[in-house]
Amino acid sequence: MRLSLSHQTVLQLSLLSISMVLVACNKAPQGAAPAGMPQMPPPEVAVVTVKAQNVPVLFEYSAQVAASKDSEIRARVSGILLKRHFQEGQAVQAGQALFSLDAAPYEAALATLEAQLSSAQARLAQAERNLTRVKPLFEQKVVAQKDYDDAISAVQIAQAEVKTAQAQIKQARLNVSYTQITAPVSGLVGRTQKNEGTYISGSDILLTTISQVNPIYVYFGLPDIQQQKINSLTAAGLYQAPQHNQYQAKLKLADGSVYANTGQVTFSDVGVNPSTGTTETRAEFTNPQQQLRAGQFARIVLEGGQRLNALTVPQRAVIEGPMGKMVMIVNKENKIEPRPVKVGEWATVGKTQAWVIDSGLQTGERVLVDGLFKAMPGTVVKPVEAAGE
Repeated sequence: MRLSLSHQTVLQLSLLSISMVLVACNKAPQGAAPAGMPQMPPPEVAVVTVKAQNVPVLFEYSAQVAASKDSEIRARVSGILLKRHFQEGQAVQAGQALFSLDAAPYEAALATLEAQLSSAQARLAQAERNLTRVKPLFEQKVVAQKDYDDAISAVQIAQAEVKTAQAQIKQARLNVSYTQITAPVSGLVGRTQKNEGTYISGSDILLTTISQVNPIYVYFGLPDIQQQKINSLTAAGLYQAPQHNQYQAKLKLADGSVYANTGQVTFSDVGVNPSTGTTETRAEFTNPQQQLRAGQFARIVLEGGQRLNALTVPQRAVIEGPMGKMVMIVNKENKIEPRPVKVGEWATVGKTQAWVIDSGLQTGERVLVDGLFKAMPGTVVKPVEAAGE
């Protein structure tokens, strides 16, 4: 989460600039009280003491939802589209009828081929009977070798004709079956591209599409620079990935709500996209209520990694300064001191959302978390440990 400049922060930064001008002019930022007036007590502020600890970290990226399967529905044979058997946008099951083409021409072709098969089978039977008569006569040397060879060839030719007719019938039956177009997968059927009465010229014509949305995929890019950092931290013993790198995934939807089902990272590309500097990665979510739809934009949060011996501060303690992120620390003299920091991942410390601090802080330093409006740099304060941090 990037912290935007709140009214309070803008005011603090303005006071910071004024304070620096006062210091440059050798004037105390607090200002001396008029003679005879009692000094005001130091304002009380809430601080946290930085310490090293093992914390679970989160990674959040922009993501887009996609169907796990997208199927284009096309006809395998040509013909007149007679009927559509579904409502656009409805859920369909694999094997469910979608369209019917005019099957009459294919049924007629099938009947013709079946008649040709019967004729071929009759010729085969005749050839076999003829061979049965010629064979004993040939063995008795009553008929010539040529007559016997012709009888054998006639049987073989008739057998081939039968097989050809059988193969043609098989194809013809397939063509008849192809006039009933069914769903290859379960999912949501899209808009119909062709209406009843249209001549469909085979697979050249797209009829509709089916998107399988349970399970559903979420694609996002892993920054290469972050992967290099994780590799370096892992080598240094400062980061621990989940077992088998099986990160758990949560999805933040556009309205800010969190999708109820937890997903799993199932794929990461082998290469880095040179245009974006990221590795395409995919998480899979169950979507039984079809709440997620293909094309949606969301934010994906990966959980399961752990930073070891990490320094953390609550997210609200980090502010955006003119030179980048910074925190206000209370030094040994109980004075407010601005400190630029370099932040890393998000972490969950107890019930508090925190930043992992990669550089800028040391163990034991006290960081201001509440009371920012009470103190300017150089102001003496009364630090109190924040409760529940």
